[in-house]
Amino acid sequence: MSPVSTDSAIEIAEPLADGMTRTWRVDDVVVDATTAFQHVLIGRTAHGLTLFCDDERQSADATQLVYHEALTVPPLLLADRVRSVLIIGSSEGVASAMAVAHGATRVDHVDIDAETVRLCAQHLPYGYTPDELAAAEAHEGPVRMHFRDGFDFLDTAEADGTRYDVVLIDLPDESEDTEAQHNRLYEADFLRRCSSLLAPGGVVTCQGGCPTMWRNRTLVTAWRRFTEVFGTAVYYGSDEHEWAFLSGRLDHLDDPVTTMQQRLAGGEGYRPESIDTEALRAGTVPPHAVRASVRASSRP
Repeated sequence: MSPVSTDSAIEIAEPLADGMTRTWRVDDVVVDATTAFQHVLIGRTAHGLTLFCDDERQSADATQLVYHEALTVPPLLLADRVRSVLIIGSSEGVASAMAVAHGATRVDHVDIDAETVRLCAQHLPYGYTPDELAAAEAHEGPVRMHFRDGFDFLDTAEADGTRYDVVLIDLPDESEDTEAQHNRLYEADFLRRCSSLLAPGGVVTCQGGCPTMWRNRTLVTAWRRFTEVFGTAVYYGSDEHEWAFLSGRLDHLDDPVTTMQQRLAGGEGYRPESIDTEALRAGTVPPHAVRASVRASSRP
């Protein structure tokens, strides 16, 4: 749906679920561009500078820290060590900085849409600065930018024998359109390919979907995949945002959340502002509907 003009502002109707939209008033359009892959709009909303891709809010100045910490902190704590990280998607670059702050010395950031990544660096007040992105593109420093399809990048990593402590997948929610290009990066086969690149004690994580009952279909599906693929699956639902995130290790841990809490309390690595040990305890219990769906699918 195209933005609708209202005097000097425009309105964007963001699709939420079947028959539901959320309306954003954009008071100042900073960027309105169509890349080879999507329509990108950056503008000023009540949440500050906000990134929309194909009319879906991807991040906003007021809430991006909560989102990116919920995405990035749990897998960093769940992994036995964090030296190398693969990030697929996450155009803004915030997750890259968090991984480096946690101790990663190599971050391979893969995004198919170079124009969007560069627009984010140029116009958003969070994530990469233009100079940081230029260094990442030149592979100067711990972050190395790769403008490639994430699915294809795994071929190169597999051929090189590269191993990662964390593989982080940050993409728009799975689409009802079965032809959507990014959907294949959510499938169980892709998760298995990512897990084959893990170092011992490594973690795969992804944006899992929304836990609200009127739009939780993708979350239910994603949780089933993680519990099938991984010996240890950890849910983290942000209590201050609308998204949930899933992390998995191939081996089995009896009490992964306690391990994560202890590592957070230890004070090493990235120090989150929106997650503490209590938040980990509360946020790692999946909603009843999500848990029940796995129990139902495992019945004979």
